[in-house]
Amino acid sequence: MRSRVTAILVIALLVSGGATYLVYRVLATRSQAAATPSTVVVSAAHEFQVGMVIKDGDVKLTPWAGTVPKGVALKKETVVGRGVIAPIFEGEAVMENRLAAPGGGGGFAATIPDGMRAVAVKVNDIVGVAGFVVPGTRVDVLISGVPPGPQAPNGAKVRTLLQNIEVLSAGQNYQKDAEGKPVVVPVVNLLVNPEQAEVLSLASNETKIQLVLRNPLDSKTATPPGVALATLFGDPAPAPVARPVVAAPKRVAPVPVVKPEAPHAPPPATVYLIEVINGPKVSEAKLTPRVEEK
Repeated sequence: MRSRVTAILVIALLVSGGATYLVYRVLATRSQAAATPSTVVVSAAHEFQVGMVIKDGDVKLTPWAGTVPKGVALKKETVVGRGVIAPIFEGEAVMENRLAAPGGGGGFAATIPDGMRAVAVKVNDIVGVAGFVVPGTRVDVLISGVPPGPQAPNGAKVRTLLQNIEVLSAGQNYQKDAEGKPVVVPVVNLLVNPEQAEVLSLASNETKIQLVLRNPLDSKTATPPGVALATLFGDPAPAPVARPVVAAPKRVAPVPVVKPEAPHAPPPATVYLIEVINGPKVSEAKLTPRVEEK
């Protein structure tokens, strides 16, 4: 009898202890959540598409517990009237880097980053990789034609002009398709910098352009040498035209100029001194011998 009562008391004690622990955990969690400060942030009331302009009814204020990530909008006034440049899902906090600059408006132009340009390239089923060149994909730009200058005898040549270029829009569609469905359009817009825009503009007018689709995760830069038409048929490249070698004129040794010798001056005449005795008188006389000319 006593053992049965003891067992009941032990079980009751364990149950009460467990219940007390659970109540303590629940109260501690609630008190911790109440103590955590929350910040009101701007979130999307529905899904935002690229190019749309945010209105007052498109956003709402939502409490955010904990530390707010950098760049999250905190006031509606800072996002209303700005264009969307990246998709924003319903209930997601609105980030500044997904919106166009204030005053930039919406539409296609708002999706062009600062310092970049959108260049239109005319495409067809071949150039546009059978319609798989859609917004968000990345391509390489190849050009083919006959190079000017001494390379012309080699025939047509193809080379890679630009690499890893982002497709900004396919036709008038600049919405990125998650499924990547092919879209046949007459024109695509490529996102390039100003220097690349000049190169691409000249290439589109003077050569034929081919777009090569690449994996968006592949950012390596290749260095293909380019292919000439002659090499496709297995013919060696024609030897460069030999220019005639013009022999250099022979150098003639200059003839030394012999200057005439100056006439030798005659040696000075020899003067003899003769002592003349005439009685008591003694005198001296100079005698110069006469030199006969030969």
